Amino acid sequence: MIIKMLTVGEFASNNYLIICEKTKEAALIDAGGDFEATMREIDESHATLKYIFYTHAHFDHISGDYELKKKTHAKTYMHIDDKFLADKFKEQLMMFGVKHIESPVIDEYVKDRQILTVGDLNFEVIHTPGHSPGSVCYFIDKTLFAGDTLFADSVGRTDLPGGSYDQLRDSVINRLFVLDDEVKVYPGHGGATTIGYEKEKNPFFGRKAEVK
Repeated sequence: MIIKMLTVGEFASNNYLIICEKTKEAALIDAGGDFEATMREIDESHATLKYIFYTHAHFDHISGDYELKKKTHAKTYMHIDDKFLADKFKEQLMMFGVKHIESPVIDEYVKDRQILTVGDLNFEVIHTPGHSPGSVCYFIDKTLFAGDTLFADSVGRTDLPGGSYDQLRDSVINRLFVLDDEVKVYPGHGGATTIGYEKEKNPFFGRKAEVK
């Protein structure tokens, strides 16, 4: 498995290009903009983008969707509980004063514990509501792509439509902190961390947060 991180857009969103070394099939986890930079990375890696997996439907994570789909015909996946946010994509742009971008098109909706296959790679969907109702993480081989659910020393904001701190806390403690300590966490913004570090040091959960 090859992981390439692209930090794109004015909100510095992390997008992750995941490539199966054997088949060169690839998935992009979130598409937050800068279509040209993303396509350069795909072409230089000699990969074929087959899928775009969304962690959630806030505009800074889905605004590169339209151009990528037009160029690669990749299929897009998202949890249905965030459909209302994708449907209000243009309202999101206006709220944050962002220029017009074509609305994303979602092909399929994922479910908790669903397995998504890319070449020889199998990603497990973990539904982690809180930052948004349909926030999900993608788990594979001791690696977690956490979107805006969990950051290094922080968590995603919960003051946007559909957000809930109580849900976020439950998701992190009971869905993510049950993973092995050595699991590496790649968040939607900022640098990587580990589950073990966040269980010990994340200020939102206290020292050694207990799993219910």
